Amino acid sequence: MLKKGTLFLFITLSIFLYSCSEYSKVLKSPNPELKYQKAVEYYEEEEYLKTLPLLEELIPLYRGTDKGQKIYYYYCYTNFNLGYLITAAYHFKKYSVTYPRSEHAENALFMAAYCNYLESPIPTLDQSPTYEALNELQLFANTYPKSELIDSANTLVDNLRMKLETKAFYNAEQYYIIKRYKSAIVALNNFLETYPDSEYMEEVKLLVIKAYYYLAIDSIEEKKMERFDEGIAAYYDFIDNFDGSKKANEAELYYAKISREREKIIQENSR
Repeated sequence: MLKKGTLFLFITLSIFLYSCSEYSKVLKSPNPELKYQKAVEYYEEEEYLKTLPLLEELIPLYRGTDKGQKIYYYYCYTNFNLGYLITAAYHFKKYSVTYPRSEHAENALFMAAYCNYLESPIPTLDQSPTYEALNELQLFANTYPKSELIDSANTLVDNLRMKLETKAFYNAEQYYIIKRYKSAIVALNNFLETYPDSEYMEEVKLLVIKAYYYLAIDSIEEKKMERFDEGIAAYYDFIDNFDGSKKANEAELYYAKISREREKIIQENSR
């Protein structure tokens, strides 16, 4: 008598083998209608790996028909559900162009943009896919300005723009980290011009103070006073915007350092 575990394994294996045998018969069948029915069945059961080969075979057979349009839409989502985002983005967009009057055209164009959105990498990596996603979302907004999906599209745009802002901050901060203080000051100030309402503003303005301090310390004597003065101006700019913030103590610490070094220069020059 078979043990329960062995019996369960036997039943599971039998079902699996039968399923594989059935699927093999469907693949080999010359009947496109059968393949269509089974493709839809597999899709609804979320068996996308089985669905995909059938749809790929059916697309050219039904091209130009109403059923062909449905097959292609299933194909777009099958690629998406399998995580083939670049392929899905291409076909969703192609669907929206090929069937512009379809009830699914609007959603397909949104999904094309959404696939590109999901391909956008973390801020430390190259952001070319992020720009591509922004372009696709803008295309969607221009094509369907009254769509119910506009709010969703705008949220995605905000997320992507925040990623670009973070990337820009990391790039500017990197100059400070590698002690290229003059370049850091330029990059940080450029960042503030580009993103005047950035959530990184407090940190950026503090880095400017610190960069002026270290730049002045490393400078030749003729340039020290000027750069300490610029550091003091940067401190006052920080306090005007963030007096009482958590970083104010650190800003005051560097202000004190700058003031002491500046006073030393004044005393030496007065001798």
